[in-house]
Amino acid sequence: MKISLILGLFLIGNLHCAADTLPLNPDESAGKRLYREGVSGSGEPIMARIGATGMLLPATSLPCANCHGADGLGRPEGGVRPPDLSWSRLTSTYGQRHVNGRNYPAYTDGTLARAIQEGRDSGNNRLDPAMPRFVLSMKDQRNLTAYLKRLADERDPGLTPDSLHLGTLLPSQGPLAEEGATVAAVLKGSVARINKAGGIHGRQVRLTILDPGPDPVSAGRALDQLIYQEQVFALIAPLAPALDTQLVSRLEQAGIPLIGPLSLQGTAQSSRQIFEPMPGVREQLIALADYATGSLRVLQGPTLITYTDDPGQRLAAHTLRQYLQDHAWQNVSLQAYDPVKDQLPLGSRSLFYLGCGSDFSLLAERLQRAGQVPYLFAMANQVAGDLLRVPSGFSRRLFLSYPFVPSDWTLAGRLALFQLREQQGLGGQHAVLQVGAFSSMLLLSEGMKQAGRDASREKLIYALEGLHDFDTGLTPRLSFGPGQRLGLSGAHIVTVDLPDQRFYLVAPYKPITAKP
Repeated sequence: MKISLILGLFLIGNLHCAADTLPLNPDESAGKRLYREGVSGSGEPIMARIGATGMLLPATSLPCANCHGADGLGRPEGGVRPPDLSWSRLTSTYGQRHVNGRNYPAYTDGTLARAIQEGRDSGNNRLDPAMPRFVLSMKDQRNLTAYLKRLADERDPGLTPDSLHLGTLLPSQGPLAEEGATVAAVLKGSVARINKAGGIHGRQVRLTILDPGPDPVSAGRALDQLIYQEQVFALIAPLAPALDTQLVSRLEQAGIPLIGPLSLQGTAQSSRQIFEPMPGVREQLIALADYATGSLRVLQGPTLITYTDDPGQRLAAHTLRQYLQDHAWQNVSLQAYDPVKDQLPLGSRSLFYLGCGSDFSLLAERLQRAGQVPYLFAMANQVAGDLLRVPSGFSRRLFLSYPFVPSDWTLAGRLALFQLREQQGLGGQHAVLQVGAFSSMLLLSEGMKQAGRDASREKLIYALEGLHDFDTGLTPRLSFGPGQRLGLSGAHIVTVDLPDQRFYLVAPYKPITAKP
């Protein structure tokens, strides 16, 4: 009897665990898509009435998850407080209480359908006008109700009671192999540091690194492998510029957060899923332009923006030209720079450079040979490794943007990074990438801590949105918000005394005010 009892308890326990992890059935999966995307399981369009006038809009523009969150817990925004949609709360035998103090009874399948379609709660009181009233078929309503009954039990992939699985894409071959190895070392060291301290809420962090390959197709396959095979919870500091614009749509479709300095690689990636600790190319160029406008008085030009001829740099160059022209700069021209051809318009008073560091010194040498010494502006993360070869004639005429400078480093931050470098055999190469990856792991860790033991991807996003003046110990303090995904939106401006390689801070960091 005793053995049978133990066996019975064992089986009950296993059945309970199995029930918790049962996949969604087809009806529940259709309900999930309706909840998150506003799309019917039949493929037919769904409409929703909004406001007192009942204006009809496509449900895809205001799905349930927009206000209630993918986890159904709701989040106050714009004066509206969407309620928790967990089934246990909706059907509580103790009923519910609105924020206005009104009581109402527990929901049933029928009264929930009325709330969704007519905007009336279980007590037949009108809900807030901000609540859309969805025009649903009986099948769509049953699917949505079925999914809401499973919503609280559905857990995001990559998160178990004792582990947190992260993923990233870092090249091991090709022109970015050295940068990829540097970021990989920082991430591995950061994971080891977190796990040694006991993990995050008792969860040990696990990191999977895949090579994105040389092109968009291979990078897309690698990303799909992380999402659908490895089933990672979040992405951390990837270095895969070939993904470009497809990255945002894939992240949003899968609901996966990404923390990392993507915009340092070129094209800014705007998405609620993405949090960046570092300023992007656009922000650094604007910081340089604002300094030149206020301190060097070069608005009359002529000004040349030269760039490596790839899509990201080309877009950044065009964006900069528009910004300069909008701020009274005159005679601004663009040219793709080919280091093989010795062709460059001369006579510029100012020159902004976007591209490879090894081409930067060659450009400066050609200008000096032609008797031209314009002001040079560039981003340190692109050209810092080539500064030793820049001719001395550009001393104090070269201005660089830096996301951080030594005075930003606290004693604790410096010690943590130096210990990690020592453990991973790293030097000071690619310092901006090192600090970007290190800061990304700090943000991930802090976000997960604030999300709590019962974390989800949606809770992580909300937690990161709420971070203000976050101290990395290596950068100016980072701040995010519901519409703010760059922790730093400006840069320090530094000039260089050549050939002694002495650096002088001429404009400390301040957030830029220009809108995207």
